[in-house]
Amino acid sequence: MSDLSLIDIVRRRIAALPHLWVDAALTAVILIAQLWPLLFSDERTGEPWDWWGYVVVVAASLPLVWRRRAPIAVLVVCLCTGALYDLADHVARQPVWYGGMVALYTVAAYSGTWQRILVLVMTVTGGLLVVGSSETALRGTVLFVAAYAIGRATATSRAHAAALEERAERLERERQMEAERAAEHERARIARDMHDILAHAVSLMVVQAEAGPVVVRSNPARAEAAFDAIAAAGRDAMMQLRRMLGVLKDEEAPRAPQPTIDDLPALADQVSHAGLRVAYASTGTPRPVSPDCAVAAYRVTQEALTNIVKHAGANHADIRLTWEDDTLMLDITDDGHGLPSSGRGLPSGGHGLIGIRERAAACGGTAAARPRTDGPGFHVSVRLPLARA
Repeated sequence: MSDLSLIDIVRRRIAALPHLWVDAALTAVILIAQLWPLLFSDERTGEPWDWWGYVVVVAASLPLVWRRRAPIAVLVVCLCTGALYDLADHVARQPVWYGGMVALYTVAAYSGTWQRILVLVMTVTGGLLVVGSSETALRGTVLFVAAYAIGRATATSRAHAAALEERAERLERERQMEAERAAEHERARIARDMHDILAHAVSLMVVQAEAGPVVVRSNPARAEAAFDAIAAAGRDAMMQLRRMLGVLKDEEAPRAPQPTIDDLPALADQVSHAGLRVAYASTGTPRPVSPDCAVAAYRVTQEALTNIVKHAGANHADIRLTWEDDTLMLDITDDGHGLPSSGRGLPSGGHGLIGIRERAAACGGTAAARPRTDGPGFHVSVRLPLARA
């Protein structure tokens, strides 16, 4: 442990003590230092010193206990009482300055600007007028000015430390707010992912489950395929949910890879097994995409297909990727006419389109959804930025 760290530790422990204890200890030290010359008899005569010296020293030191409560009043009492020391002839030769210097230090450290400047001028001027010897007057002036300077340095250091502490607290608050925003963002992301996974899987399972009884007698092979599609959709949803919940359960565990653009053909094939014919096409030269945008492209497509299965009553859907110089265009269209409210029993009123826009905006892109102009159906258009080298 270095000397500096030891000094810091001692200083912090002293600062943690009640002010009254510290001031009482300081008063005791000042009192002993001023009484010390009076504890021994006069070497020339062998007689004890005059009682007046003891009274003055005690009266000029004890007020320091209240120096923080009334610094200017304590300074006046200490200086005026100390000036009476030489009224007695038979006292030890010493200046009774220690109490006054500590009191002036306190005024410099705790009082206002005009108050401390006025007190300093009056203290120095009064000392020059009262003290007879020029050498003693010069020494006293230097000592009192030094005490004032130390007091100002202490006040400046205390203000600087308070400013640093306030800045540290502000930074800590900002860090906590940023952490809360990040946690909120993560919760929103997880909620969107769970919505996409569950809505997609449940929609496919409901469609296949409703189609199964219809074809179980007339076309057993198709019924078997429907049940296989239900099982596949359930397994896929369970696998994705298990990955997500594993991340939540153990934050230090490595994250399993999320589906990205490369998984879009498999998604199209999965939905095709549910009865909706899905065509996938990609034009242009594939370019680097940020991980967030790659995941967003998959989730947006998944949500759009889920909406088609639930609400469109479509027979065919198209997924088209267009790679441009700095943009990836993702278009999902269908030929549906919309399902009646009493259709397949799938709930409506979700937040699918809102989720699509939010996912696109989260990675700097845009999304739009509108009816097709070239025929029946709906068109979802998403523009995502490409990663820059």
